[in-house]
Amino acid sequence: MPNDNLKSYLNLHLIVFIWGFTAILGALITLDALPLVWFRMLFAVGFIAIYIYYKKLPLKVPMKILMQFLFSGLIIALHWFTFFHAIKISNVSITLACLSTGALFASVLEPILYGKKIVWYELLSGLVAIIGLYFVAISADTGTEGLLKAIFNGGNKYLFGIGFALISAFLSALFAVINSRLVKSYDATVISFYELSGGVVFFSFLLLFFGSFKPEFFQLSAKDLMYLLILSSVCTAYAFIASTAVMKFLSPYTVMLTINLEPIYGIILAVLIFEEKEKMSFEFYIGAAIILLTVILNAILKSRKASLNKG
Repeated sequence: MPNDNLKSYLNLHLIVFIWGFTAILGALITLDALPLVWFRMLFAVGFIAIYIYYKKLPLKVPMKILMQFLFSGLIIALHWFTFFHAIKISNVSITLACLSTGALFASVLEPILYGKKIVWYELLSGLVAIIGLYFVAISADTGTEGLLKAIFNGGNKYLFGIGFALISAFLSALFAVINSRLVKSYDATVISFYELSGGVVFFSFLLLFFGSFKPEFFQLSAKDLMYLLILSSVCTAYAFIASTAVMKFLSPYTVMLTINLEPIYGIILAVLIFEEKEKMSFEFYIGAAIILLTVILNAILKSRKASLNKG
C-alpha cells in the first residue's frame, strides 16, 4: 500500500503537469470556450471507446451506478464551463486565485458527505495554498494594486467572474469527492467513459439551446483539429482516466491540493513556449514556493499518519 501511494503521488504530479499544457493548447486553438470543451470531451470519449474495445472492458453497470456516473459527468462539465466562463468575463489571474479554494472545499465536503472528521492540517494547508495562489495571481497582473483594481474597479463583470470561479472550484472539489468513492468499486476507464459521455450529452443540449449546431460549427482548421486531438487524447482521455485511478489510493483533498500546482506548471510552460508574451515576477516564485511547501508537507503528514496507524 505505501508503494501504491507513492506511485499514485508521482502519477498525480505527472497528470497535473500534463494539465498544465491545456492552457497552452487553449491559447493555440481558435475556438470559443464552449465549442472547444465540447469537441475536447467528444474526441476524448472516442479515444476511450477505442481503448475499451481494444481491452474488451465490460461496460455493463447497474442503472443506479450509471446515473451516478452521468451525474458526475454533469458536474465536471459544469466545472469546465464555469472555469472558462470565469476567465472570459474576468481574467485568468482572478480565476486562478479563486480556484485555490478547491482544496479547502474538499476538506469540508468529504466530512459532510461521508461523515468523516475534519482534519485540522487539511484546513490549514488549504488556507495556506490560497495565499500561495494569490501571489501567483498577482504575478500575472500588476501586483496587489492591479489585482484589487481589477476586482473592485472592473465593474460587475469581475464580481461575476469571481462568482463563477468559486462555483468552478466547488464543483471540482465535489467531483473529486464523489469519484473517490466510485473508483473503489469500478474501473477508472469505464467511469471516465460514462462521465465524459454525460458531459458531452449535457453540452450538446446546451449548444442546441443556443442554436450553435450550424454547418460552420463543425468546420475546423487543420491546426485546430491537430491541437484538439492532442488536447482530447493526452490531456483529457489519458489524464482523466489516470486522475480517476489515483483516487483509489489518495484522498480527494490531496488530489485537489496537488492540482493547485497546475497554474504554476501552466505559467512556466507559457514562458518557455511564448517567451516574450509571458514573464514571471518575484511574486510568482513566492507563490510557487508556498504551494510546493503545502503539497510536500501534506504528503509528509499523511505518510506519518499512515505509518502510525500501521504501527
